[in-house]
Amino acid sequence: MEEKYADELVVIGVHSAKFPNEKYADNVLMAAQRYELKHPIVNDAEFEVWRQYACRAWPTLMFVDPEGKVIGKHEGELPYEAFDDLLGRMIAEFDEKGMIDRRDLGFAPEAVEESALAFPGKVLADGPGNRLFIADTNHNRIVVTDLDGQAQAVIGSGSEDFVDGDYATAAFNHPQGMELLGDMLYVADTENHAIRRVDLASGTVDTIAGTGEQGNDRRAQGPGREVALSSPWDLTHHAGILYIAMAGIHQLWRLSLSDGVICPHAGTGGENIDNGPLAQATLAQPSGIVVGKDRGDSPILYFADSETSSVRSAGIDPATGRVATLVGIDLFAFGDRDGVEHHVRLQHPIGIEWHQGELFIVDTYNHKIKRILPLTRSVQTVLGSGAMGLHDGESRLATFSEPSGLSFATFDDGREPLLFIADTNNHAIRVADLQAGEVRTLDIHGL
Repeated sequence: MEEKYADELVVIGVHSAKFPNEKYADNVLMAAQRYELKHPIVNDAEFEVWRQYACRAWPTLMFVDPEGKVIGKHEGELPYEAFDDLLGRMIAEFDEKGMIDRRDLGFAPEAVEESALAFPGKVLADGPGNRLFIADTNHNRIVVTDLDGQAQAVIGSGSEDFVDGDYATAAFNHPQGMELLGDMLYVADTENHAIRRVDLASGTVDTIAGTGEQGNDRRAQGPGREVALSSPWDLTHHAGILYIAMAGIHQLWRLSLSDGVICPHAGTGGENIDNGPLAQATLAQPSGIVVGKDRGDSPILYFADSETSSVRSAGIDPATGRVATLVGIDLFAFGDRDGVEHHVRLQHPIGIEWHQGELFIVDTYNHKIKRILPLTRSVQTVLGSGAMGLHDGESRLATFSEPSGLSFATFDDGREPLLFIADTNNHAIRVADLQAGEVRTLDIHGL
């Protein structure tokens, strides 16, 4: 709408924070830069504007006419077509009365400082191959380095677009999670609402699911290229099936790599934290997913359910699988508390990894990395002081800034595994040696 009606429409964002981490002005500015917003934003930290406009839901749209009068209100998402029709009619009506002032407002958002990476969202380590795949999210590309940070390849032109082709011509739109199978790298191309496939041997990119348009059909299924997806955020794989954390519609989906058919796997599409059979459970913006093992040593999906600040599991079998919660209790229960079961509090975790029988999560808004023991449902902080910053050194004294992804590099030669972390707001990749208890920042060179 801002692009189409650039001379007629003024957008003012009002940020009424749900999470404590979101109340700080610096964090709001960082989020505005991460999402490349060009309009002014009010930091409504104390919900003053929220109350004045009698808001009840995120998002709420208030329509204000050229004389400053509120002429409409809409709660929840508004599809583009309906929004476009409404604004078009409003503009025509006010234009007839000569009420629209098309002068430039002269508002200039604060510039983002240039860096090698821009808000990297996810990272994927390949220990045996000595490779690191970095979702350089706001540069709209995948960066490949060795585990010491030496650049090897850049996948994508950097343009914010939806184009298949070789590395130099292919284009992504804010990619996030990745999964590696042999010479194939699968990418959750989040804002293209697509799953992309990178052939590392031939150096080409193609699309295997998604139309490029955002979908809202929570029961859709069919050939991958014909089904519209909604903000796929992370990927994992088991037995020929690619599992997708479909954050935009609060579901997990599955994509068969043999026949290309895609369909929902878990969640009704309602936003909540209801457990039960896969098709009846509710999720809330799942943003990280991984395959691990359950109590009986069988494969199971674990996912970071961000809006409920929880870590949950989902069975593999579509017929008998169930959703359960390891830690987390409610959409509005969050904090920073280690412990066991319902006593644990997280704050909007986004990334998750399975390693040697344990789960590791990025507790994003607490700026920490935590370990979860699935059998006891216990949580312990392993990295990060909780302060926001960029400080290397001892594990519990190191600082991060809204980290979003993590991946273990394991080795066949007996070396200790290394944990790579996408430290999103620091525009950096951090490396943790858990055995030595040290964190350092990866020096990316040759990029």
